[in-house]
Amino acid sequence: MNVTENIYYVGVNDHKIDLFEGQYPVSNGMAYNSYIIMDEKIAIMDTVDINFTDEWLENIKKTLNGKKPDYLIIQHMEPDHSSNIINLLNTYPETILVGNPKTFLMIEQFFHTDIKNKLVVKDNDILSLGNHELKFIFAPMVHWPEVMLTYEINQKILFSADAFGKFGALDKDEDWDDEARRYYFGIVGKYGKPVQALLKKASSLEINMICPLHGPVLSNNLNHYIDLYDKWSKYESEDKGVLIAYASVYGNTKKAALLLKEKLEKENIKVSCYDLARDDMTKAISDAFKYQNIILASITYNASVFPYMNTFISHLVERNLQNKNIGIIENSSWAPMASKTITNKLSELSNIFYFNSLVSIKSSLNDDNIKQIDDLVLEIKNV
Repeated sequence: MNVTENIYYVGVNDHKIDLFEGQYPVSNGMAYNSYIIMDEKIAIMDTVDINFTDEWLENIKKTLNGKKPDYLIIQHMEPDHSSNIINLLNTYPETILVGNPKTFLMIEQFFHTDIKNKLVVKDNDILSLGNHELKFIFAPMVHWPEVMLTYEINQKILFSADAFGKFGALDKDEDWDDEARRYYFGIVGKYGKPVQALLKKASSLEINMICPLHGPVLSNNLNHYIDLYDKWSKYESEDKGVLIAYASVYGNTKKAALLLKEKLEKENIKVSCYDLARDDMTKAISDAFKYQNIILASITYNASVFPYMNTFISHLVERNLQNKNIGIIENSSWAPMASKTITNKLSELSNIFYFNSLVSIKSSLNDDNIKQIDDLVLEIKNV
């Protein structure tokens, strides 16, 4: 598949996978992207997951049509992109591996072999293939320390490693924003400052196309994708709507959460609602970063919160949630602890504002709780 006249896609689609990185549901699979730049010198951009060795090597063979690659550019050493390095060398032993010092340290760690044929590059080094000139842009902690991007100077193409990637195979049509957001906050989200540093570097480049290691090649409306990355890495909300995440055992907490949802929607406020025990928690995490307002509804459980709520909050803290308005619905038949537990767990986060209207249920909803929910709706409406 042609990306441009002399750049070819040789990646693969994975529909065997159910959980990416063992935790992210991917009902539409994954794409492991790899590219070939054909020139006086030929460069392959990254490898693919080990389960697709034969398919990838066959894609390369067909594209090369009897030629041999001169370089393998290694932008990222995570195994879904690097696990076929040795298999490529076994097939094309004269290939020169191109990476930075941390790249080759990780190659030794993964493969326990000393690479003789290698080119170690520094930040901003340029490798000429002939008509194509590749500039290497180091991007440490986006989202591993060895990551580097590659900018093709003449055609103004950014090979972006895991940046600007998304879940989903390329033979499935789905919205980019939602699956890219879920990918970003699941995998990259903690590293907002390194992403900001990368965007600052990228701002000095004229970019006509972005070729990530997951998801589609981006060539239209690039400002949309770059602006989203800027917003995400600054932990700014995209929407003034509300995420409601609840953890309920006997249904009373759920009833309160759904009543709040109903009342908010009557006020024409956008609402996203998740049962943390049953729904895809990775989507709830994504929406927590998307929306300005978050409502956490949980029973008291073992003098804390219900385990699914505890897990959800841990994910938010781990990913450095910031700049949010938080409301709490707690439920307890005795010794309520959910509200105190939630505020304690979120205490290390920055710029967290709590709504005054705590909904505190004793076993089941009563008239006072409904009044508390109405007050919470009013606060959200006026925020």
